[in-house]
Amino acid sequence: MKLHEYQAKALFESFGIDLPKHGVVSSVNEARSVMAEIPADGWVVKAQVHAGARGKAGGIRVVNDGAELERAANDLLGSQLVTNQTGPLGLPVNQVLIEPALKIEQELYLSLLLDRKIERVVFILSTEGGMDIEEVAEKQPEKIYRLIIDPVVGLQSWQCRQVGFDLGLPTSLMTGLAKLMHSLYRLYSEKDASLIEINPLAVSDKGELVPLDAKVEIDDNALYRHHDIAEQRDGEQEDEKERAARVHDLNYISLDGDIACMVNGAGLAMATMDLIKLHGGEPANFLDVGGGTTAEKVAEAFKLIVSGDQVNAILINIFGGIVRCDLIAEGIISAIKEVGITIPVVVRLQGTNAEQARMMLDQSGLDLVATEALTNAAQQAVALAKQHNGDA
Repeated sequence: MKLHEYQAKALFESFGIDLPKHGVVSSVNEARSVMAEIPADGWVVKAQVHAGARGKAGGIRVVNDGAELERAANDLLGSQLVTNQTGPLGLPVNQVLIEPALKIEQELYLSLLLDRKIERVVFILSTEGGMDIEEVAEKQPEKIYRLIIDPVVGLQSWQCRQVGFDLGLPTSLMTGLAKLMHSLYRLYSEKDASLIEINPLAVSDKGELVPLDAKVEIDDNALYRHHDIAEQRDGEQEDEKERAARVHDLNYISLDGDIACMVNGAGLAMATMDLIKLHGGEPANFLDVGGGTTAEKVAEAFKLIVSGDQVNAILINIFGGIVRCDLIAEGIISAIKEVGITIPVVVRLQGTNAEQARMMLDQSGLDLVATEALTNAAQQAVALAKQHNGDA
């Protein structure tokens, strides 16, 4: 689960991290009030969306007076911000964060994440903050510093000092850096975060480390332990289908293709999408209905994958291990009748009661293709999608 910057900064403060005074508003009138509460020579107005590269897209404005601040807030609030991380439609801006503009001597980068290859939490730091860290890692890898944390002993103070020395920071910043890193590590561990990022972490003209940005993502699987955080989820920042899928405990990700997939098991779903690509098609989604799926869940999944207008075929690939294929067939038949499917449907069922399930599909009177072989199912789906789209 992603948090907005203002939500992440509230978490920072709860863990003892000092931040410039700031406020979040959803109207120009509120912006005037916040401006009055934060006297400064200038302010920064930041669109609150779940995407990076806001500055390049005009989502971060530096203003010098009240009129400029009101104009920036008015321009951003209610708009759709399009960045290189949002897709062409962008994301809605319902709040903006306002904070004082600071004089900055240097911009650093700091993040904390899980490296799954080595199964360790890792700090990533660089003196090249404010830039695309991926580009820095590719072109200037020597400027990326990785600090691997031993899960038994945790973060050690000497490691923080070593980081500072290796980055070439002045000794006056060492204490502040160590305090910040310890606070972030506690936040990461206690709140079950999957990512914490500060870009940039500024060195102010007063010689202080100041987090100018805050990005936090929480592991969805741990949200049952953090109801206060779960309640902050902003559904408007998420794909509508992905949001609906979560309600029915379905794992769904929207893609750009035209062949909708319904599969049980993440590995089987990936293999199904690979086969579609191999035979010249493009998957419209990743959808894992789970190993213990039910006919009702299959029906909900069907409604989900046909709710868009770009789908030209549906490929259902179910392995009946825990779940019986005849129950899946029952859900498929019910869903097709209820939704009124007018696009081609290819069904591949294998496993428990697969033969009985295929017989049910054949006798349903519905216009669908049932097959036993996965490769054949993928080929059929690609061909039917092209035919339905008028390409063949």
